[in-house]
Parts: sequence; structure tokens; C-alpha cells
Amino acid sequence: MGYRSIISLMPKTAPVDADAEAFLTAAGITDPTISGAINTLVVQMKADNIWTKMKAIYPMVGGSASTHKWNLKDPRDLDAAFRLVFSGGWTHSANGALPNGTNGYADTFYNPSINGLLNSAHLSYYSRTQIVSNQIDFGGYHSTSNCGNYLSYSYTGSFYNSINDDNAIFGSGLATTTGFLIGSRPNSTTSKHYHNNSIVKSQTKNSVINPNFKLFLGCGNWVGAPLLFSTKQCAFASIGDGLTDTEAANFYTAVQAFQTTLNRQIV
Repeated sequence: MGYRSIISLMPKTAPVDADAEAFLTAAGITDPTISGAINTLVVQMKADNIWTKMKAIYPMVGGSASTHKWNLKDPRDLDAAFRLVFSGGWTHSANGALPNGTNGYADTFYNPSINGLLNSAHLSYYSRTQIVSNQIDFGGYHSTSNCGNYLSYSYTGSFYNSINDDNAIFGSGLATTTGFLIGSRPNSTTSKHYHNNSIVKSQTKNSVINPNFKLFLGCGNWVGAPLLFSTKQCAFASIGDGLTDTEAANFYTAVQAFQTTLNRQIV
């Protein structure tokens, strides 16, 4: 059998997406399971037309601060690329990044007033920890403008969400604080909150202003000071433009498949 015939019979592997490859190279990740999960996630998000809506994606893979810091959408080691800088106490593992609840947080360097859109924005946070406590999991709030951009599973017994508007109290807190939480503003008048594959709340709420502060992961940025620290293990987070109901559902499906491949999904 000739050389060409042997080559033609060899199994062919699908090419790795260029954006997935850039992230894996920057993070120094060679593990085939993680590499495959990242590649599948990127390919699916592009197929669902939500990749272009992302400004920062933190997949929390590799098990260390040096691998968890990278932004999948722009894997450069720069503040302008929104890579994370961890501060305080964190525990990093294959299941994600766990803040200690007292001083652990990460600076995203993403400022909604500079980098975001007033009438189109979202945040997401995949929690692996069940704890009902007064914590902000992602974002911040500016008391001067009375406007926020943050996610909180439960605070003072209520379910909070703010995406370029004032505090949005959504009633009783969720019974669970695990799974995939998305806060989205798809337009100037609508604010929505999703938990896993369900709409928790949709309300008419006008956008007010793009808050002028950097978003913090693992706590809230309260006018430049980290406060209300979280103790929820983060297995994924993102920042970007607003998502429609269909896009949010597709996003959850893609992220849940990603977590399942890594054997760290929350059912």
C-alpha cells in the first residue's frame, strides 16, 4: 500500500478553532479534555451567534490562578483585554475559583461607561456553591449615580439584579444559589434575569446610565471599594452585550455542556 493510501485511511480530527487555540496557548493548557471542551464551547457560541456579543469570557479552567485569569474572547495579558487580576484569598481548583468571602475578589478592568453599551448589556456567573447570604457575586454599584451593574443570588432575603439601572429587587431570593445566572438588558426598557434555562423575572425598567466603575468578580465594586464578598465557587463568568431569550437559552445550553464535559456541572 502506497504512502498516499495510508494517509487517506488515517482518522481525521476536526480543526481547532483559532480563538480556542489562542486561549489554550496563552493559558498553557494542553489537557485534551479541557482543550476539547473549550473548542466545542467556542464553536457552539459562534454557531448560535452569541460569540460576537461577548466582551469577556472566563471559563475557569486549568486549576490555578495563572490559568483562571484568562479571557477566552481576548487572551492577551493586558488590562485592556480584561484578563483577571486576583486579590485576597482564593482557592483555585479544577472545579473553578473560590473566593474566601472576606477579601477575595478579581478585577476585570471592564468599565461599563467606557467599554459597554447603555441599552445592551449582560453579566453571567456559574456558581457551584449553595449558600444564602448577603453577597454580591459579580459587578458593582455607584451610589452617586444610584446605578449598578451586578448579579446577586440572594441579598437581604431578596433576589437582586441591576443592569445599567437602579436596584432591581426581584422578590424572594432563589431557593438555590447554584447553577448559571444571567442578568441581561436587551434594550432600553427591559431587564431580565435567567437561572439555568428559565426566566426568573422580566420587567419593564429603563436604562439609566452606564456606571463608571470597573466590574469586580467575587464581590461588588462599591465606588472603588470591594464589598459584600462572595463565597460561591465560580466555574464560569462573562460580560457582554444584551441577550435575547433565545440567545440566553442557547448560552446556557452551551455552558452546561461545557461544564458537563469537565464533570463539574450543576444539575
